[in-house]
Amino acid sequence: MVQVERNVLKIMIFILLGLSDIPELRVFLFLFFLLIYGITVLGNLGMIALIQASAQLHTPMYFFLSHLSFVDFCYSTIIVPKMLDNIISKTKTISFMECLVQFYLFCFVAITEVILLAMMAYDRFVAICNPLLYMVIMSQKLCVELVSGCYLWGTVCSLIHMCLALEIPAYHSNMINHFFCDIPPLLSLACSDVSMNELLLFIVASFNEISTIVVIFTSYLFILVTILRMRSAEGRRKAFSTCASHLTAIVVFHGTILFIYCRPSSASNPDIDKVATVFYTVVIPMLNPLIYSLRNKDVKEAVRKIAGPKVFS
Repeated sequence: MVQVERNVLKIMIFILLGLSDIPELRVFLFLFFLLIYGITVLGNLGMIALIQASAQLHTPMYFFLSHLSFVDFCYSTIIVPKMLDNIISKTKTISFMECLVQFYLFCFVAITEVILLAMMAYDRFVAICNPLLYMVIMSQKLCVELVSGCYLWGTVCSLIHMCLALEIPAYHSNMINHFFCDIPPLLSLACSDVSMNELLLFIVASFNEISTIVVIFTSYLFILVTILRMRSAEGRRKAFSTCASHLTAIVVFHGTILFIYCRPSSASNPDIDKVATVFYTVVIPMLNPLIYSLRNKDVKEAVRKIAGPKVFS
């Protein structure tokens, strides 16, 4: 429903144009993303359950990893079910309030994951550079405080963006050229001046990216120096192996975030942005459990003890 007042639109319902308007691709896209979502749910909830069930995984590193898995599960659940519904639906509609709620929750989990990955880099720094004091420095209290800070900062930033979005009085169209209610395509429909929204989006995204990248870069710089000083080749190999999974997750996630949000709106291309957004909202949450489990001996050992000796044999 759209109410017309003085040649502007007060949107009651948005229409999500989705990834493709080719009817022949509907079945393929539905099955493809349904498969990804199933793997994501099983992988992330399975990782959380494994960490809770295995005493050997009750360490700071896996405490952070369990929250990363929770955030990734939320990521997919916020985006993919509605996406699947729109693929097979002819109307492809989402109400104004549903759009704002999805927009808020998406911002919350995205910002939380950005900060959480930085906290995990700090955890690896303490583990490798101060191994004897690791459990003292990374106490349960500090871990809880760090994770709580991630969720709190995600909440604050998301509320700022949502409040500014609520101030938009009208839109020139209700057609969102995206598969969910993201910030840039929503702002592009506004009739009023949204330069403040765009500036704040750029500032918040840039601040979060720069500050977390500084933490990550500094942590891994010290880690690299410590590893190079190790005399044992086995010790260096083990240290590199410990960090490889986290570094892979960081490069993939931050690369797409920087590409989409830390650049002028004039440089955006809706089709390219949609593909990049699919990658970090749908694909990365599926990959993270695999990245952290396939090369991780502790996770394999925990699975072996719970599932039986034949697993990973």
